[in-house]
Amino acid sequence: MVGAYLERKGYTVDFAADGHSGLHLLEANPYDIVVLDIMLPGVDGLDVCRRLRSELRKSTPVLMLTARDTLEDKVTGLDAGADDYLVKPFAIKELEARIRALLRRERRSVSAEIYKIGDLELDTATHQLKRAGKSLCVSPIGMRLLTILMRESPRVVKRQDIEREIWGDVLPDSDTLRSHLYNLRKVVDKPYKSALLHTIHGSGYKLVDEG
Repeated sequence: MVGAYLERKGYTVDFAADGHSGLHLLEANPYDIVVLDIMLPGVDGLDVCRRLRSELRKSTPVLMLTARDTLEDKVTGLDAGADDYLVKPFAIKELEARIRALLRRERRSVSAEIYKIGDLELDTATHQLKRAGKSLCVSPIGMRLLTILMRESPRVVKRQDIEREIWGDVLPDSDTLRSHLYNLRKVVDKPYKSALLHTIHGSGYKLVDEG
C-alpha cells in the first residue's frame, strides 16, 4: 500500500519483504531515503539499520515505522541509526510529508567548515568527527545536531530552532530531539572527563568547553 501510494506520487520505489533482501538492495543501490519497518522477518528493521550504518557505512536517511510508542523503543530505534520514526497507525500523507522533510534536509547544502570546541573536532565536508584524536561515529541527525551547536557555540540554541532547522515544517514529537541528544551524549561526552553538551533548562542547548 505504501509503495503503491508513493509510486503514484512520482517516487521510484524498490521493495524488500524481509531484512535479508533489504540489506542486499541497500548494498547494491544508492537510495535517497529508506522507509524501514521494525517488524521484518529474518533480520528485523533495527538490525538492518545498524548494519546499514556500521557495515555498509551509508548515511542514507532512514524513516523507521514502528508499532512501539514508548520512549525506550524510540531511543532504541534512533540509537540504531534511524533519523526519524512514525508510529503505526499513521496517515499516509504524514508519511509522505516526513519523507519530503528528510529529503529536503539531506539535500540542503552545508558549507564545508571545520569546527573545534575543546578537544572535539568536526569536519563538515568529510563528516569526520573526533574527540581527543579518536574518531567517533554518530547518526546523520547527530551530525546535524553537532553542526548546529558547534556553529553557534557558545550561544544557547533554542529547542524550536534546532527542530525547525533539522526537520523543517514537519516537526517530530516531543521525544525525538531528546532521544537524539541522549544518544549523542553517550558518544561525545560519556567516555570523557568533561561534558561539552549542556542543557539549559527553559532555554535550549549549547555545546561549549567549560573546563
